[in-house]
Parts: sequence; structure tokens; C-alpha cells
Amino acid sequence: MGEQFFFYIFAAITVVAILLMIINNNPIASAMCLVFAFFALSALYVLLHAPFVAIMQVLVYAGAIMVLFVFVIMMLRLRPEDLVVDRWNAKNLLLGGIGVFFVVVVIQVLRHIPLLAFQPVDPHFGSPEEVGRLIFGKYMIPFELISVTLLVALVGVVVLGKKEKS
Repeated sequence: MGEQFFFYIFAAITVVAILLMIINNNPIASAMCLVFAFFALSALYVLLHAPFVAIMQVLVYAGAIMVLFVFVIMMLRLRPEDLVVDRWNAKNLLLGGIGVFFVVVVIQVLRHIPLLAFQPVDPHFGSPEEVGRLIFGKYMIPFELISVTLLVALVGVVVLGKKEKS
């Protein structure tokens, strides 16, 4: 009963933080709302007994990616007059209607899936120990290939980002 209560509390916090992120005009405040939502989502992962995913959520999304977002926002040096947008135009209303339609369709589909179709998972599934065992065992070569690909991308960014010397 207690886990379910906290699950609903953190789910509500996540939804409210995301809504605040969407309606906020200040990009830095929106980014901070998104960080708050990432932390609440991480708490949901902990309640779902997925500690590795929760840790990665905080480290990767709330940490690294949000630092990048805030850095880019600050580098843009937006003035308050640049932030004024017409939110109630026809395109936005159409996209909002399409989004609501898809949410209704997903809810209707999920209502008709029997809960017995889902099988319980192994208690060790998704634990940091099991993930490490798989990454450095069965999936060692794909892991190393991804590492080399990320290194090449990083070197490419540095080379492209260097200013030409005059």
C-alpha cells in the first residue's frame, strides 16, 4: 500500500513538473523543471525495483544532458523579447489535438490488454551487477564498438568546433 501511494505521488510530481516545463516562458526555468521531473522519474524507477535505471536517469539525463541544455541556453543569450511566442495559433492547436487523440488511443489500447499477459521478471534483472556482467561478458564487443563510435564523434566535434586561425 505504501509503495503504491508513493508511486502515485511521484507520478503526479513528474506530470506537474513536465507541465510547468511546457508552459514556462523562461528557458532556464523550464530546464530546471525538467531536471525536477527527471529526479521524480528516478524515484519512480526506484519504486519499480530498477535501481540501475534510476541511477542512470540521474547521472545521464539530470546530470550530463541538462548541463548541456543549460549551457546551450546560456550561450544563445536570449533577450526577453525573443521569448514571446504566439501559442494559440492554428498549427499549435492542430498539433495539440493530434496529441490528445493519440493519448486517447493509447489509453484505449492499454485498457484492452489483459494484465495476466505480462510475466514477472527475475528479481536480479536490471540490477547493476547483472548489467555489468552482461556488458563486460556477452556484450563486450558491441559495448567497445559503441565506445569507439562515441570517441570518434567526440573527436569530430572538437575538430569541427575549433576556430580557424587567420
